[in-house]
Amino acid sequence: QVQLVESGGGLVQAGGSLRLSCAASGGTFSMYAMGWFRQAPGKEREFVAAISRSGGSTYYTSYADSVKGRFTISRDNAKNTVYLLMNSLKPEDTAVYYCAAVQKSYAGASSYAYDYWGQGTQVTVSS
Repeated sequence: QVQLVESGGGLVQAGGSLRLSCAASGGTFSMYAMGWFRQAPGKEREFVAAISRSGGSTYYTSYADSVKGRFTISRDNAKNTVYLLMNSLKPEDTAVYYCAAVQKSYAGASSYAYDYWGQGTQVTVSS
């Protein structure tokens, strides 16, 4: 059973940056594909970014079109942590951000592909 704890959310002005962290425990982190999702008030949960599990020195990543070029997902297997660096933030990025994990090589954009979820961290971008 994997436990995930997100941190790093907060209030930021439009154009600013935040780095979210998701610390994992209870499993062999390097064996898990990871993803970030978000949910704004009154909206469905949506995919943000995904990263493959350890594959040597390289990882496969993917991004939602709405964040491509602004957000970067990365992982540090030694720290059992996945990150989401968010630059050039916009008010429409305001949401609760969740990290997710599954013991697969890669899980992609479907929330149904993930088995474990964190409790979420709030990101609010003011205009």
